[in-house]
Formats: sequence, structure tokens, C-alpha cells
Amino acid sequence: MPNTPLEVLKNLKDNQFKPIYFLQGEEPFFIDQISNYIEEHALTEAEKGFNQTILYGKESSMAEILTHARRFPMMAEKQVVIVKEAQEISDIKKESGQKLLENYLNNPVPTTILAFCHKHKSLDRRKSITKIIEKHAVFINTKKLYDNQLPDWIQSHIKGLGYTITPKATYMLAQNIGNNLERINNEINKISINLHNEESEINETIIEEFVGISKEYNLFEFQNAIIQRDGFKAYQMVNYFGANPKQSPMVLVTANLYSLFSKLLIVHQEGAQSSSLLAKLKVNPYFVKDYVQGAGNYSLSKVLENINHLRKADNQSKGIDSPSLKEHAILKELVYNLMN
Repeated sequence: MPNTPLEVLKNLKDNQFKPIYFLQGEEPFFIDQISNYIEEHALTEAEKGFNQTILYGKESSMAEILTHARRFPMMAEKQVVIVKEAQEISDIKKESGQKLLENYLNNPVPTTILAFCHKHKSLDRRKSITKIIEKHAVFINTKKLYDNQLPDWIQSHIKGLGYTITPKATYMLAQNIGNNLERINNEINKISINLHNEESEINETIIEEFVGISKEYNLFEFQNAIIQRDGFKAYQMVNYFGANPKQSPMVLVTANLYSLFSKLLIVHQEGAQSSSLLAKLKVNPYFVKDYVQGAGNYSLSKVLENINHLRKADNQSKGIDSPSLKEHAILKELVYNLMN
């Protein structure tokens, strides 16, 4: 039963708990979100003492896990067994362990909620055990969000907390933090704790105050400076990034600029007036005009040239070319090459 994390969470919040959950994949945030909800809400506080068991894969075999799962609840309707770091279960990849799991999947104990948290890895879909899990368990396979998916996820996540967020504040979070959903969630929680009740919209001033991302010196404004070919502003930001490398590491800067020039390439290919431009760019409609402006400031040949400059700078920052250059010097040279 493949599902999306949102579908699983919605069912859990509707008190629809299933006997088996197998949560796997590259993005641990969604796995934690679901397993934490089960851990916190499937049982009352009074029931948890006798009926909730937390196991760790490195310390458990499949037989031990299933022994816990086959127990009956004490003075409660159900019990919960959560297996964290399930990818470390000693025999999960062995035929013996998979056979035990298969037997349980075919005949689960209806009064047990058994959740496997299989992080950072996925079972081989060619194996029969994976197909059986998909058939009999609530199964999700989480993937890292692409950069262009982050703004929508941030807005949706914040809406679920009862707030709204401005487009600029959204992109400040997305571009300066990247696709680390756990960190974004922590920053959003920090903001929500500090917001006054009358404040329902998160703007860039709030982001600056509680997240520590400068309103003036951030990747969003840096991108705008590049779009406008404003060399003075861009070099100011390069100096700020050089003095505050932890806030804007080179890998994020180059990734952000690569995304920018990839979008300018799309504008050139589709045409500024194309009806399909918004769908191709995959951005908030509010920002389409910025990319159209950027395409006007950079010819198609210059866009292609700049993508090559970005590849070179990325290699330099990873020590592949010119290993003695510091990131600040690489970025300074990159900005010059992009604009000239």
C-alpha cells in the first residue's frame, strides 16, 4: 500500500492506525514525522508504560522485534512497537530475517501497531520481500525534495501551522538553508514560538530576527543583484559571504546560481511571452518577471557561458581545480566572469 507522507499523517490524525508501517527512503524528516506521531498519539500516557516499545535496529534481530510485536496489550486496546534505524537490523537483508518478516506481514497481530523506520536507504524493489511489504503494510519511500519543490513545501508546512509567509521570506528560507527539511522545520518552529498571536504572516523581517538570515545580505538578494547585473551590490554581498561563510557556504551559492541560469536558459528557449513559461520554470508566479528580466540582461550565449563558469567554480571549491584558492576568491572571480 504505497502512500504519500501527507496521506499517512492525515489518516493518523483521523485516528486510523494500521497494524504495520514501513517507512523508508532518503528523506528522514517524513519518516520521523510519521513515527513521532505514532509514538505520541497512538496510546494515552497511562497506556504507554506497558504497551509502547522502542527498539533500535543495531541492537535487534527480526525475531526479537516480532516477538515484541506478537505480544498482546495490557489493559489497553493496542500496543505500539517502533523500530528506529531499521536499516541496521542484523538480518533484514538475509533470507532468514526476510522470511520471518514475510510470515508476520501475512498474519499481523491486529492489536499491535508495528512501525519500521528504515532511514537513508531503500529495500531492493526487485526482492519479493519489498513487494510483500508494499502489499501488506502502509509503505512510504521518501525522497529528498528538489530545490524547486522547497518553496511550495515551506508554504504548505507553514499553512498547516496556521500562518502564511510572503514569497520573499519563503525563498530566503529555501535558498539559504537548502533542502534540509529538519532544519527548516526547526527554524519554522522557532518562529512560531516567538510570534505574537496577532501576527499571522511571516515576512523577511521576522526571518531576519528569528532565523538570523540578513534581509539585505542573503542568497535571494544576491540572485537579484546578478539578475540586474548590479556589480556593486553583488560584490558587497561577496564580501559579506566571505566574512560569514557559515551563513552562505559556497556549495549553496553555486547551486543557487546554477538554478538561476538554468531558468534563464528556459526563458530563452520558451520565449518571455510563452504561455508555458510558468509551468517550465516551476516557480511562484510572483518571480517570473525577475527571470524574464534576467534573460533580457543575459543573452543566450552568455547564459551558456555562465553555466560553464559555474561548473568551473564548483570544481574549484571542491579542490578539483586550483586547490589553493579560497572560497571568497573563487566567488569573487566567478561574479566577475558572470557579469563580464
